[in-house]
Amino acid sequence: MDKKQKKELTNLAGEDVRFDFPMAQYTTFGTGGPVEALYEARSLKVLRQVIAYLNEEHIPYLVVGRGSNILVKDGGLEGVAILLRGSLAFIEKEKTGLSAADAQAGDLSILTGAGLSIADLLTYCRDSQLGGMEFLAGIPGTIGGAIAMNAGAFEKEIGARVEEIHVITAQGDVVVRAGSQLRFSYRALEIEKGNLITLARLRLTREAEGVVAARIADYLKRRKESQPLEFPSAGSVFKNPPDDYAGRLIENSGLKGERIGGAMISEKHANFIVNTGGARAKDVLALLCMARDIVKRKTGIELEPEIRVVGHSNNEKAIRSK
Repeated sequence: MDKKQKKELTNLAGEDVRFDFPMAQYTTFGTGGPVEALYEARSLKVLRQVIAYLNEEHIPYLVVGRGSNILVKDGGLEGVAILLRGSLAFIEKEKTGLSAADAQAGDLSILTGAGLSIADLLTYCRDSQLGGMEFLAGIPGTIGGAIAMNAGAFEKEIGARVEEIHVITAQGDVVVRAGSQLRFSYRALEIEKGNLITLARLRLTREAEGVVAARIADYLKRRKESQPLEFPSAGSVFKNPPDDYAGRLIENSGLKGERIGGAMISEKHANFIVNTGGARAKDVLALLCMARDIVKRKTGIELEPEIRVVGHSNNEKAIRSK
């Protein structure tokens, strides 16, 4: 961005935008160089104006959520990283309007802002005895991010619970898309480039007191037993290939415990790369590439990353600055 663009962005977003901000503070890996601008969106009206302006100026932007599914390279990130806060991270009491059959079955729906954390949603569900989302326990993301990647675990996916989403288009307009119009697939939602999810309506089920809390506790226990939660990570690095598991393939390739710098392929779960202390993004990326290449050579299967790698390396940054 040039000085004029930065000034206009400041005029639009005010104190909610900061420049040259280290992304390591906003990723669960704890790595990554600075982003040109970090924008904490707290108002739908202002966010619409900002998105429209960024597209007019061809300035790239990325919704970060909790930074739980991205790896920002050490050279940093061009454009704007967006965090959804305030009125974009709310949760609203159950809504009426369901069919008589659904109501009789105990189903109901709630509205949530896309910036709401999964942890906050599950706390609300636990306290309100609302079931259906417990399988997400332990995933450190936001509702918008979970929907955008159709997050799932234990053979369940959030897409099955989405009744409706609201999105901001590249022009700054708000469009409502019914769940029946959404095309979910494994770890993906088909959505037009530049669109940003702001709100979701989720279908939940009434449960007896204590049932939801017990399920959440059980899922958290199972995660703790099988995943390296004691270290910073971005969760599963690769998508599972058809009829197999990425972790099994990486483990059988003898890569558990492999280290580069402060990054390590977890000894507990081979589909996790963890930051054992002082890791750089380049260390994580080198391990990711190593695992993919060795698994391909030994099995013929090419693993597809589940995490999103963004930004540029320090070398790339130096070249661009010349």
